Amino acid sequence: MIARLVGTVADVSGDDVVLDVNGVGYAVGVPLRNAQELKEGDACTVWVHTVVREDALLLYGFLSREDKAVFEQLIGVSGIGPRVGLNALGKFTAQALALAIESNDLRSLASIPAVGKKTAERIVLELRGKLCVAPVAQSGVASPAAPVRTVDDTFAIALAQLGYKRTEIDMAAARLKADGLDDKPIGERITAALRVLSGSAYARPARTP
Repeated sequence: MIARLVGTVADVSGDDVVLDVNGVGYAVGVPLRNAQELKEGDACTVWVHTVVREDALLLYGFLSREDKAVFEQLIGVSGIGPRVGLNALGKFTAQALALAIESNDLRSLASIPAVGKKTAERIVLELRGKLCVAPVAQSGVASPAAPVRTVDDTFAIALAQLGYKRTEIDMAAARLKADGLDDKPIGERITAALRVLSGSAYARPARTP
């Protein structure tokens, strides 16, 4: 079984890459966002998930072991095949995908090609709390001594990675500020923002007189 390939990019077409390894060209399916970063002649290392079928040997490659691990967890979900797993990591980073799953953001998950609402619900049901990567929000948790009160980069980037526009991000930030949630840790604010953007209700903090 092929687990890793180190070589030179010989060709890129969509999300398919031909990797030249010592004169042998390997056709590898990669997430579209990774394929768009590669060009002919680039040195490249990919971590490979191999699928063996009666009529084919299929290789799916990732630029990080983290992406590969998340891919393998995704295709363990009922109804999720390698192509859908590749679509998911082509649209979102592993961290953004984890954030969508942990926050039950069905809108973002359903925006993945070939994933509808029912499949998005299944992904959350089977993977919530189980992914091997921490959501991106965890890297920017504010300490109690220095709460973040503005639309900081981590907040905006996390929501942008999930496909939200700047106007939507600003609207959610304004709503959180109006409800007195703008001094909460980043993880809590993003979760509340996703509820605002999806139209779900959340418990507003009691106002002190």
